[in-house]
Amino acid sequence: MRQYLRIAMRWRYVIIGAVAICFLIGLIATLLMTPQYTASSTIEISREADKVTDLQGVERDAGIADQEFYQTQYGLLQSRALSERVATQLKLTESQNFFGMFDFKSDDPAFTLANGRYPASSRATRQRVAGEILRKHLSISPTRMSRLVEIKFTSPDPVFSASVANTWAENFIQTNLERKIQATSYGRDLLQKQLAQLKQRLDESQRQLVNYASFAKIINLPSQSNNGQSGSERSIVVDDLAAINAALAQATANRIEAQARYQQNGRAGASAEALSNSAINSLRQRRAELAAEYRRLMTQFEPGYPAAQAIQAQIIQLDRSIASEEGRVTSSLLADYRRTQEQEQALQAKVEQLKGDYLDLRRRSIQYNIYQQEVDTNQALYDGLLQRFKEIGVAGGVGVNNVSVVDPAQTPKTPSSPKLLINLAIALLAGLGIGAALAFGLEQIDEGITDPAQAKRELGLPLLGSIPKIEEAPKDILLDRKSDLVDAYLTVQTNLAFSTEHGVPRSFSVTSTRPTEGKSTTCLALATTLARGGKRIILIDGDMRNPSIHHLGGVRHDRGLSNYLTGEDNIDSLTFPMEELGFTAMSAGPLPPNAAELLTGNRLSQLIARLLESYDHVIIDSPPVMGLADAPLIATKVEGVVYAVESHGIRTGLVKEALGRLITANVRIIGSVLTKFDAKKAHYGYGYGYEYGYRYGRKAKTDAA
Repeated sequence: MRQYLRIAMRWRYVIIGAVAICFLIGLIATLLMTPQYTASSTIEISREADKVTDLQGVERDAGIADQEFYQTQYGLLQSRALSERVATQLKLTESQNFFGMFDFKSDDPAFTLANGRYPASSRATRQRVAGEILRKHLSISPTRMSRLVEIKFTSPDPVFSASVANTWAENFIQTNLERKIQATSYGRDLLQKQLAQLKQRLDESQRQLVNYASFAKIINLPSQSNNGQSGSERSIVVDDLAAINAALAQATANRIEAQARYQQNGRAGASAEALSNSAINSLRQRRAELAAEYRRLMTQFEPGYPAAQAIQAQIIQLDRSIASEEGRVTSSLLADYRRTQEQEQALQAKVEQLKGDYLDLRRRSIQYNIYQQEVDTNQALYDGLLQRFKEIGVAGGVGVNNVSVVDPAQTPKTPSSPKLLINLAIALLAGLGIGAALAFGLEQIDEGITDPAQAKRELGLPLLGSIPKIEEAPKDILLDRKSDLVDAYLTVQTNLAFSTEHGVPRSFSVTSTRPTEGKSTTCLALATTLARGGKRIILIDGDMRNPSIHHLGGVRHDRGLSNYLTGEDNIDSLTFPMEELGFTAMSAGPLPPNAAELLTGNRLSQLIARLLESYDHVIIDSPPVMGLADAPLIATKVEGVVYAVESHGIRTGLVKEALGRLITANVRIIGSVLTKFDAKKAHYGYGYGYEYGYRYGRKAKTDAA
């Protein structure tokens, strides 16, 4: 977040400019926009219409089916056919005001006026274009978790917007009904064709069944169900077998009964028939009377008594008559028994015959049943399809609708767009986005080091200090001991004191990537601050290609470092004092034809060793690293190198390349000094110290004056 804030603060004017420009553009665009009016009509789309028939559909009732259904309805609401239908009903294809309202312009001949009117031959083209315009300004907004849908239309005319929204809803309902009627009509035609085909198949199967029944001599009778309606057919053989079998059972029962009566008759005439015979009963009664009379006479007379003999003769005659009657009854029972026995045997033979006929019929009825099942199947299909055909006819005539208007559109009183506050908010957000994008883009393009934290992070070197940017001559500012420049270099000196075991390195050079990065000022300031600390300091101008130290001392560079490197040993004659700043300096001397050759020998090391005998610290103002071999050669002769980096002015990649050259030469780099640092262009946190120091220094200087 601190990094993002630093970027925002650095490029704040770019961001503010982008926001201001977008704000003005949004304000001007909003004021120039034509007011738009949105009218909304609300309709309800039911999943299924109320049923007036028992017609069952095949659609699923699951949530997926509902979603597919409503998505289909939303698509139909935005269909091309519906938009062109609305355009035709509102006569928009001939309305010049309609096309002008939406700023439609075309070179098509269909929109060329002839006598103030459009040509009639191109009405289809205008209808298509009008539909496209309507769909472009229409929006369908389903209400979440409900069956309500809002139809919104936006145009510059509020009355026209309401008219289109209402007409759109009405035409959607009409097209929905027409689509159902067309689907019903198509279904009826299809079912009618299928009915004709099934009728033909049913007739053929029935003829096939009858022909086979005639060929196989299969006679079936229609059976009657319990409710009196005709049921399935039954075979006549089965009926005969059932009837004869029932008669056989009855004949068997009659034979058993007759046999029992006959066998019972043989037991002394105690059969039921004999006992119930009236003649036998009369004869037995008469005999009983005569027997009683005979016993009475025997009490009085002898058996030879004539009257008794006459009675005895009558009794004998009655016994013969009774025996004759009983024999006749027995013959009758025997005849009845034999008759029932013969009837049973005849029926038994008939049953056996019918069983054989039935088994033969079963063999012949296998194919018949196959034909019968085909007839039944065709009959069921035909009846079901006929019933559906009748129901579709009823449903098609009723025309039930599942779409209804809940709230018709009303003429809007206020425009729906443009909305000034919203547009300005969007413009501000867009400006912030564009400004942020520009800031990050510029940040990526700008490879300069903007603040001390970035210098430490990008270069990987210890940061010795940050030097503020100055507008005056460095020598004049260094004379003011309370200036912010002196304070900054005192910080660098303090950090240098921790770089070695013995404090500030006794010999070090100051270099940079390229010229004018503030290395000479750094050398001058460090020499001054160390001298004010009671140290004996000598500053050597090691840049024998572009010397600058002699300008600060007001001397010429006809004698200096190059003289010693070429063999002169009198050091005192090569130096000059910087009395105002309190240290000694050595100029670069005459410019040699090739400075690198002078630095390759041991003369520079000898010079530093001899100077350290008289001075506490030797500081060398080294040439820049890039493009020259001087800086690495000088750096190998001293304890370490202080690397000056210009803030906001040098690319990071170039600095890393120069540092790479020094590292390759096995040079110790003590740390970096960020020069020409402008706190206003860096992170917010770096501005307070320098601003405070600068004001304090200026105030103290003013007070001293």
